[in-house]
Amino acid sequence: MSQLVESVPNFSEGRRPEIVDEIVKAMLACDVMLLDREMDASHNRAVVTIVGEPANVAEAAFRGCERAAQLIDLNTHRGEHPRMGATDVIPFIPIQNVTMQECVALARRVGERIGNELQIPVYLYERAATYERAATQPERRDLAYIRKGEYEALREEIATVAAREPDFGPRRVGAAGAVAVGARPFLIAYNVNLDTRNAQIAKDIAKIIREKGGGLPSVKALGFALEDKGIVQVSMNLTDFNVTGMWTAFQHVRAEAEK
Repeated sequence: MSQLVESVPNFSEGRRPEIVDEIVKAMLACDVMLLDREMDASHNRAVVTIVGEPANVAEAAFRGCERAAQLIDLNTHRGEHPRMGATDVIPFIPIQNVTMQECVALARRVGERIGNELQIPVYLYERAATYERAATQPERRDLAYIRKGEYEALREEIATVAAREPDFGPRRVGAAGAVAVGARPFLIAYNVNLDTRNAQIAKDIAKIIREKGGGLPSVKALGFALEDKGIVQVSMNLTDFNVTGMWTAFQHVRAEAEK
């Protein structure tokens, strides 16, 4: 049986379909299958899911990052979702006849290539974080930590703050920003919308339910306003759905919302 790897690059563009079309076109030229493509105007973000043989997926991720850097300017980007790059994050997920360690190696190769050829700072995260880096800066495994302060803070700090040193690429940030490249298991991105315009309610619920705040294990959460829809959203990543599944997460969000 063939080897299959999934990748789910997130791009900082959710309002101009023609831009995402160009990025996806560049990726599909690499003999990969498009599983899903989703854009969100409030987040101003696109999520593209591809699958294929490891080398093809790696090339597609690189090509997508390259095209996004040509088309997206973080200096003018505004959206609800935290971001630090035109291509914000590139995870690799093992699907069939591929180990997690092979995805780690894939992530590191792609990250090094992005840093060298595109001159974009690259931060390795989750399982791909280097042993040396993880030993001294274990928080660098966490995407939220890497992305703290978003593009604007990174632009100011990358050259002078030791903790901001990228794994690959220059210690300077251009219009394409920086990218996090990693390897991880499956996760479920699960959003619960609340019928209110008060974004603080969603932020407070997210703070209560996420694992980092002492809430549900294997849950990361943020609260957003979806201005175009007139509602707010609790946006969650269920990093191990065998530990905390969608129904459990929903029940907890609902319970907090009803208080």
